[in-house]
Amino acid sequence: MSISLKEKPALLGFHMPAEWEPHQQCWIGWPERLDNWRDGALPVQDTFVKVAKAISKFEPVTVCVISDQYTKAYDRLHENGNIRVVEMSMNDAWFRDIGPTFVRRVKSTTEDQEHQIAGIDWKFNCWGGPEDGCYSDWTLDVLVAQKILELDRIARFSHRMVLEGGSIHVDGDGTCITTEECLLNPNRNPDMTKEEIEQELMMYLGVSKVIWLPRGLYGDDDTNGHVDNMCCFVKPGVVLLAWTDDEQDPQYERSVEAFNVLSNTTDAKNRNIEIIKLHIPGPLYITKEEADGLISLDGNAKPRLAGTRLAAAYVNFYIANGGIIAPAFGDEKWDQQAYAVLASAFPNHEVVMIEGAREICLGGGNIHCITQQQPAAIHAPFVASK
Repeated sequence: MSISLKEKPALLGFHMPAEWEPHQQCWIGWPERLDNWRDGALPVQDTFVKVAKAISKFEPVTVCVISDQYTKAYDRLHENGNIRVVEMSMNDAWFRDIGPTFVRRVKSTTEDQEHQIAGIDWKFNCWGGPEDGCYSDWTLDVLVAQKILELDRIARFSHRMVLEGGSIHVDGDGTCITTEECLLNPNRNPDMTKEEIEQELMMYLGVSKVIWLPRGLYGDDDTNGHVDNMCCFVKPGVVLLAWTDDEQDPQYERSVEAFNVLSNTTDAKNRNIEIIKLHIPGPLYITKEEADGLISLDGNAKPRLAGTRLAAAYVNFYIANGGIIAPAFGDEKWDQQAYAVLASAFPNHEVVMIEGAREICLGGGNIHCITQQQPAAIHAPFVASK
C-alpha cells in the first residue's frame, strides 16, 4: 500500500518537475461515456490507441480501463510490450485532471542523489459541478488518483483544494503558470482568496512564483479556461502561447491579453519570458453528424450541440522522453505550421502529430488532458519526518 503523507510537499523537499524531465511512465484512461464520445466512443478509442502507441515509442504507458471495456482495450494494446493495461473504474478518462500530480524529492548525499516520488491527490469536483454542465456522478473519478498511487505504491499527499492537473504548468525551476478564469472561478474554491490559492500552489508544487494569465482559450467552457489549452513552458524562461492573427476572432483578445501579461513579468529566477506563438487551427465547429452521434445518459452532462466552436489548440500536447505527441486537426495549413513550430521549439525531440485528435477535442480537451506523466525516480521507502 502507498504511504499517506500529512505535511506539505515543499516542506519535505518535494517539487513538481517540468514535463520535459525524464519519465518513469505515462498514465492514460480509456474513453467510453456515450454522452461525451460519439458513435459508441469507437472513433475516440481509435485516437486513444494512437496516442498510447505513439507515447510508448518513447516511454512505458499504463492504460486504465473499466471492466466492461477491458478486453477490447487489452486486445488492441497488449501486443505492444511497452503498454500495460489494467482494470480501474472511473466516470471518464481525463487523467490529467483526475489523476495525481506527481512531485519529486531529491536528497543530496556525498555519494549520490536519492530521488523519491509522491503524488498529490487534489479534490476533484467535476470542473465546477453539475450546475456548470458536468455529469452528476463523479464518485469514481475522485478515487482515480488514489488508485494510481496505490497501484504502484507511491506516497500520497491528499489536498482539500479543488484543482485539476490541466490548470497548471510548471517549468521545474520555481515557476507555475495558471489562469484566473479557472482557479479563481467561484465554482472551485469560493472560500479561498487568490493569495491563499497561490500559497497552496507554492507549498504543494514547490514553486516560488505563480504567473496568472487572465483567461484560457476561447470556448473552453468545459474546464473554465485550463492553462494547458492556452500556454505551456518549453523550458525555463520560454513559453508557447496559443495565438491567432485574426483580430476578428474572439480568441485574439485573449491571446493578446496573455501576451501582455507574459511580456511584463519575469519568472522565479527573474528571467524575462520569451514567447513563441503557436497559431490555433480553424476555427472548428461540431458538425450535426458528430452531435447526433451522442446518446444522453445524464441530464446534467454538458450538451455537445451542432455549431458549437471547439476549443482546439496545438498547445495541448504531451512531452514524452524524447517525443512531442501533438494533435492534428485536419487543417493542413495550421497542422503543418504547428509541426514546424514544435520541431523548432523542441529540437531534441521527435514531433509526432496524431491524426484524429479532433475526436478528443469533441469531448472537451486534447492529448495533454488525457495523459499524466510520472517522473522517473529511484524507488525507495519514504520515511516522513517526525
